Amino acid sequence: MYQQITLVGRLGNDPEMRYTPSGVPVTTFSLAVSRTWTGQDGQRQEKTTWFRVTVWRKQAEIVSQYLTKGRQVLVVGEVEEARPWMDRDGNPRASLEVTANVVRFLGSRADTMEVPSGGGATAAPASSEADSEEDIPF
Repeated sequence: MYQQITLVGRLGNDPEMRYTPSGVPVTTFSLAVSRTWTGQDGQRQEKTTWFRVTVWRKQAEIVSQYLTKGRQVLVVGEVEEARPWMDRDGNPRASLEVTANVVRFLGSRADTMEVPSGGGATAAPASSEADSEEDIPF
């Protein structure tokens, strides 16, 4: 069996890196994935789902070095579990734990820093008006 989740969202906090007792780097961060729609009453609606993302090894070091709160990323990984918690108003909530296989930095060129390749963490090229359909490889 196989499962995979793809998320595009914004970091809810700066990544936190630590090392396992055997010296393996691991970085965690929260990711807010929001969707908006217009309800039947014409009012704009929004729902945000929070994910707790864990990144390992070289990719963990790159994520910790280059990402900050508010940056947009694409994460491809596996759902590990759901963790319940209470919000400030005492309402039950859940956070989904995801182990990332790939983390891609998104955003404009001004927001995106070039990073060394490897570990799946890459800076995604930003589109510009100069890009044309002729550049699409299919």
